[in-house]
Amino acid sequence: MSRLTRIGLSALASTLLGVSGVFVTLAENVNSRAQASTQSYPAAFATLDANPTPKPRVAGKKRKWGATLKATQQTRRLGEGKPSKPISRPTKPQISTVRKFIPTSVARRRPFRLNIGICGMKEQDESVPGPSRCQPVEPVRRDPRVPRPTTEVVQPPRPEDVNWEEVLQESKNVAFPGRRVKVQPAGRTLVNLDTIVYTDHDEVTTATVSLLGFPVVVEASPVSYTWDFGDGTKVTTTSPGKPYPAKDVTHKYVKKADVSVVLTTNYAARFNVAGTGWQYVDGTVPITGPGTPLQVREAVPVLVDPPN
Repeated sequence: MSRLTRIGLSALASTLLGVSGVFVTLAENVNSRAQASTQSYPAAFATLDANPTPKPRVAGKKRKWGATLKATQQTRRLGEGKPSKPISRPTKPQISTVRKFIPTSVARRRPFRLNIGICGMKEQDESVPGPSRCQPVEPVRRDPRVPRPTTEVVQPPRPEDVNWEEVLQESKNVAFPGRRVKVQPAGRTLVNLDTIVYTDHDEVTTATVSLLGFPVVVEASPVSYTWDFGDGTKVTTTSPGKPYPAKDVTHKYVKKADVSVVLTTNYAARFNVAGTGWQYVDGTVPITGPGTPLQVREAVPVLVDPPN
């Protein structure tokens, strides 16, 4: 071995020893800092093992231009000795979104448009191509001279709405009968003879009719009688007359003729609507009955021979 070779090997060995000393110093510094940091932390977070920290291992490899060194050291992490309690970290509150159920009938619905994408652009004459719904709607102008239609409120009928004209029209044929005249002698009479007239029906008549949905009671009482004898003579009496031999109402014809005797009965009337009380009619109600035909003849005296 030459002298230069020996000098190189000795320089290499001294270099290796110096590098290994540097790594040992670094490992001791790391160990001392780890112990100091462990003592400053609480025991709840980390503990160190009682065993001494192993020394770093240094490995070298020869290269053409020199040598390559590699040092490794096994260290223990904080908290590997005892199980530590989990560190509770503050978490952000989670906001839960609760959707309220809104019924379909209550929820606001968007109007459904059938002409979406159908209507065209507005033309120069303000018309819009498309269906009729696309055309602009002009407000309808009302003629101020035309009165607005009014809605009449229909009130239900009341008993006081029933009037006498309606009652008379409805009850005339049942409560107010027309009376016929009876004549004695019947059918034929003589000039200058007392002709007896009378009527049998002189009682009060009562009838019930319905008007506007209410029952109406009508009462008719004859108070006077007007006799028309057919020869231009009229007589008014309070008596309905009586048959022979009574002569309450009589008439003498002065000439022969064919006449019709007519009686007009004058009634006093009152009515009661649905039990609200009697309502009296002013004046009388004249009702004319059918005529009774009568022949008036003239008697001529004639002398005859007496029978044997």
